[in-house]
Amino acid sequence: MKTLHLLRHAKSSWGEPGLSDRDRGLNKRGRRDAPRMGEALAQRVTPMAIYASPARRAQLTLDGLCEGWPAIAALEHAIEEPLYTFDADDIFSWLLERDDSQAALFIIGHNPALTDLANALSLEDGLANLPTAGYLELSLQIDHWRDLRQGCARIQDSLFPRQL
Repeated sequence: MKTLHLLRHAKSSWGEPGLSDRDRGLNKRGRRDAPRMGEALAQRVTPMAIYASPARRAQLTLDGLCEGWPAIAALEHAIEEPLYTFDADDIFSWLLERDDSQAALFIIGHNPALTDLANALSLEDGLANLPTAGYLELSLQIDHWRDLRQGCARIQDSLFPRQL
């Protein structure tokens, strides 16, 4: 069995219109929510390395998560170019290539890719929208990442900033 942890980046800033999408940072709410989510997830999730989109807002979310969850701060996290996507199929393809020695993966990425991925993997659960800084834990009924398929998961846990 595999486990997939998904976290949408915290609320981004639109305050600098000239910045590219990739370079946008976090707004005040995003800077507040990321460490709070880290504190809350520290009570629920075993520390593990995180795979994050190279977008600045995803990197700042990871920094905030580490601030609130010191046990992950010392781990070596990975920046993965394929996670800078808004298409669930791109993440699905990336997951198919993961090493089976990893029983669990934690991804920080973007919408609508994460919402669409969660809905494709857990057909019966149905999620309208993964909010910014929102977290999902999916339990996958597979032994190998290459066996990932629609409907193979159940949403085991969720946590959204408004719940804190």
